[in-house]
This record gives sequence, C-alpha cells and structure tokens, in this order.
Amino acid sequence: MTAVRADRAPEAALVRRPARTRILWLLAAVLLLAALMAASVALGSRDVAWSDVWAALGGADRTLGQAAVAKRIPRTLLAVLIGAALGVSGGVMQGVTRNPLADPGILGVTMGASLCVVTAVAFFGLTSPTGYIWVAMAGAGVSAAFVYTVGSLGRGGATPLKLALAGAATSAAFASLVSAVVLPRNDIAGGFRLWQIGGVGGASYERIGQVLPFLAAGFAVCLLCARPLNSLALGDEIAAGLGERVALVRAVAALGAVVLCGASTAVAGPIGFVGLVVPHACRLLAGVDHRWLLPFSALAGASLLTAADVAGRVVARPEDIEVGILTALVGAPFFIHVVRRHKVREL
Repeated sequence: MTAVRADRAPEAALVRRPARTRILWLLAAVLLLAALMAASVALGSRDVAWSDVWAALGGADRTLGQAAVAKRIPRTLLAVLIGAALGVSGGVMQGVTRNPLADPGILGVTMGASLCVVTAVAFFGLTSPTGYIWVAMAGAGVSAAFVYTVGSLGRGGATPLKLALAGAATSAAFASLVSAVVLPRNDIAGGFRLWQIGGVGGASYERIGQVLPFLAAGFAVCLLCARPLNSLALGDEIAAGLGERVALVRAVAALGAVVLCGASTAVAGPIGFVGLVVPHACRLLAGVDHRWLLPFSALAGASLLTAADVAGRVVARPEDIEVGILTALVGAPFFIHVVRRHKVREL
C-alpha cells in the first residue's frame, strides 16, 4: 500500500482540475488560436476580403490582396511556432528551477543565444541559416549553465531570487556586448537592428523548414519530461525517493527548453516575456500538472505572439510594430505583478 501511495504522490500533490474542464479549455484555446490565425492572414496594412483569402490559400496570387495573404501565411505560421516554443520553454524552465520568475529572457538565455549569433556573423562570417540555429542553441546552453552556476553560489543554493538576479545581470551584460559587436560593423548593423528587437516579419517557408526539425525535437524532449517535472515540483529528495534521477531529469528538461529558446531566437530574434506570462496564465486553467500545462502553454504562447503580430500591423498602419516591443509592454507589468505577489523576501 505504501508503494502505491508513493507512486501516486506526484499526482496527489498537484492542483486538481476536472479532466472535462481541462478539455473544454483546451478546445477553447484551439478555437482562439484558429481565429487569431484567420485574423493574421486577413488583417494588416491592407485589409483583405475573405474571397481573396480563400483564393490565396488555394495558391492564387493574381491580385494585391491575394499576394498580401500569400506573404502573411508563412508569417502567421512562424508566429505560431515561435510563440508555442517560447511558451513551452518558459513552462519547463519554471519547472526545472521551481522559480516563478523563470523565463528565457529573464534568465539570460535569450541574450546568450543572441550574443553567439552576432559574434559568429561579425567575426567568423557565418551565413548559413542552419548555422545560426546551431550557434544560437550553443549560446543559449552556455548562458543557462553560467546563470545557474552563478545563482547556485553561496548559502541556500540556486534560490529563485538569486537566479533572477544572476539572469538579469547576465542579460544586461550580454545585451551590451551585442551592441558593442554590432555598432562598429555598418555592414551588418542594419539587418541586426530589427532582429535584436524580435519579430516574425521576415518569415518564409524556407526559414520555417530550417527551424522546424529543431523545434520538433525540443517539443518532444519537453513533453517527455512532463511527468518527471511533476515529481521535481515536490522537491529533490521526494523526487529521488519516487525513483526519479533528479539531475538527469533536470538536465534533459533544460536541454529541451534551451533547444526551443535557441532555435526561436536564431529565427525571430530575442522575444521576451512570453515564457513568463504564458505558463502563469495557463496554470489558472490547467493546474500545475505539466502533462496539461505544457500543451496549454504551447497554444497560449502561439495565440499571444500571433495576437501581438496582428496588433503590431494594425495599430501603426502602414508600418509594423515588432512583436518584441508588444510582448515587452505586456510582460514587464506582469513581471512586477509576480514579484509583488510572491514577495521578494519569500523567493
């Protein structure tokens, strides 16, 4: 009887949500994402009639409206993929570190990926899009390891507050180094200026095809770690008592999150706060069970980034506001709210 109870301990400790309620919310999230994707291909600097949308979906590009839709389709798909990747990455990082402030941007992972890409382009002549992805993932991994090591120093180990402070300091330092590398190089400064803000405006089917295998691998690793992350939420000692290899689970889950963050940054630039806002919002609907939380985070992250992209095209017509700016406007107040709710002295 004791063994049975131990096996069920992770589920028993989770905040319960009826399966029917979760499924209904999941269907609602799918419908919301579908509606936002439809709005993304129809709205922009030029509104397009639905007849042109349907014609463009069939491959037509004879009119200006159909040509506009043909360009918006890959942009929409990229926003969905990047938003889902950042949402899942944030949820996994919060689970691995048990840190409510964890986010690829706040922990310095995003800027580590950015610095490596910029350095490789400026000093080593990197031009391969696939090479960008590999370099960005390497930079994200090194940055994550560095921040965790620094945050683990001293009494108490890697507390949420120490990780957040180490990540913020590392992110600020890396951002300064990125500027120091880019500014003297007029040949690359123009292209990287928009990339540094974060956006999906340069989407194409080719870029989606290049990043898709990496994102698929990252999603697979993260989802496979969902159940062990539930055990980690109970504490390392209890998780080990339940048969989990704590260090291995933490390393593999972090690897999946780093792959998602690094690949996303290589293609769309450093987009912040999606990984912070989305998991917190999804816990209200799905509870803290990562087997539900991660799929919810994928859908919600995709919806948030798609909505931000649509808003950026509509608000400043005929110009675009990059999604990185809009997610920062949403995420910065939310970050302050999380800090105030959990209280710094309790983190």
